[in-house]
Amino acid sequence: MYDKNKAHYVVVTGIIIKEGKFLITKRAPTEKAFPNEWTVPGGKLELDDYSKRTKDTSSHWYNILENLLKREVMEETGLKIKNIRYLTSLAYVRSDMIPTLIVSLYADYLDGEVRLCPAMTEYAWVTLKQAKEYKLIEGIYEEMEMLDKVIKGKESGEWSKNS
Repeated sequence: MYDKNKAHYVVVTGIIIKEGKFLITKRAPTEKAFPNEWTVPGGKLELDDYSKRTKDTSSHWYNILENLLKREVMEETGLKIKNIRYLTSLAYVRSDMIPTLIVSLYADYLDGEVRLCPAMTEYAWVTLKQAKEYKLIEGIYEEMEMLDKVIKGKESGEWSKNS
């Protein structure tokens, strides 16, 4: 039985790494959530993201979030990625009252030139220090701090406002 208290959108975001820099994109002014703010690529899980594939076991599909991130990064930026890994997770309730679970991943750049979709207006490859100069959606800078620690071989810990 469907239980609206348990139903969530599932979203992945991905911090893409290329030559020690992170890819950020600026959301269009027409976007409902966080217009004109800088973010990282990502998007919602759709049933077709797995249901039209052959199952990996008799009952299950695997690599759902990884494949979703590959699709979203390609759709939003035209880039191919590899080595997708978990960073953190968060939840929020959208303005339309739909609860949303966001899984924040990170990946290495593989191939391609940035070609933005209409939902994005600008992009930049930035260092952690340069990222401070952009109006990022709240929390993303701290995710970049976590990732910077991972890259440097340090423990990233859990997300914190004062990472």
